[in-house]
Amino acid sequence: MENSENTTPAKPFYDGLLSVIVPCKNEVEAIPVFYGEFKKVMQGMGSPKYELIFVEDGSTDGTLDLLRRMSKEDPSVRFISFSRNFGKEAAMYAGLKSARGDYVTIMDVDLQDPPSLLPDMFSAIISEGYDSVASRRCTRCGEPPMRTHAARLFYKILNSLSDLKFKEGARDYRLMTRRVLDAILGLEEYNRFIKGMYEWVGFKTKWIDYENVPRSAGETKWSNFGLLVYSLNALTSFSTVPLVMAALVGIALCALSGLGIIFVIIRQLLEPGSSQWGWPSMVCIMLFLSGMQLFCLGVLGHYMSKIYLETKRRPAYIVRETSE
Repeated sequence: MENSENTTPAKPFYDGLLSVIVPCKNEVEAIPVFYGEFKKVMQGMGSPKYELIFVEDGSTDGTLDLLRRMSKEDPSVRFISFSRNFGKEAAMYAGLKSARGDYVTIMDVDLQDPPSLLPDMFSAIISEGYDSVASRRCTRCGEPPMRTHAARLFYKILNSLSDLKFKEGARDYRLMTRRVLDAILGLEEYNRFIKGMYEWVGFKTKWIDYENVPRSAGETKWSNFGLLVYSLNALTSFSTVPLVMAALVGIALCALSGLGIIFVIIRQLLEPGSSQWGWPSMVCIMLFLSGMQLFCLGVLGHYMSKIYLETKRRPAYIVRETSE
């Protein structure tokens, strides 16, 4: 009697549905590469149930046309298309709101968030009892040195100013259970910083380190100025320390100015006519104080702008088209 081959399919790695949110802008080259790699990982995990939610954030290339075709050919692919570019935070928020899964993750389409980490992430949640599993780049090989140093400085400043503690190199890539997602969706502020929200809601989280992975295709959409603005929003979203520092600097400068005035008066009394030669130093002091005033007003103004946007209650994004 001939031995028949065992054709029983492998048991799926997890029960339920996985929702994968993929923000994309002008990524027509990267999407097919990501799609193929993700499908391989899913097959290796026993072909469990999943949905791919691509959030098209105001692309000007053929990204939307590609997503239309993919959603018709593959029922597991969905897409949300914005009326214009609203930014990655809005794209992630739209994907999270649309997710139907028991497990949810956010991944970059350029494969810098490796799908190959998913089996280890699921093992930590299913076998070890974690609520979420976060990813962290332990190296930044391939990035410009200036950007690497700026990122390290950003995390040092952020951790020193905030009660929450952020991991250097932390990514938006995180596998979470439904209850973690529901907690994040409960935070409805207009100015969103997803890394801060992850830390604020808490829950039992495991960190996975991995080596930096170069982009699979295309170019990064983050400019140096865009990263600077993003960093400023992060600093002011989860900390009021800059306001306190601005007030302390103002008090200190007022005290120094008062001491300076007393010194000038005493010197004028002891040496009449000597103060007229000090106009260059006075101009420097005035410029310094004016600069600090503008700095403090800028910090205050940034917080006020956030309040202004929150009170308007504008939507974080507008959907132009979906696959449903």
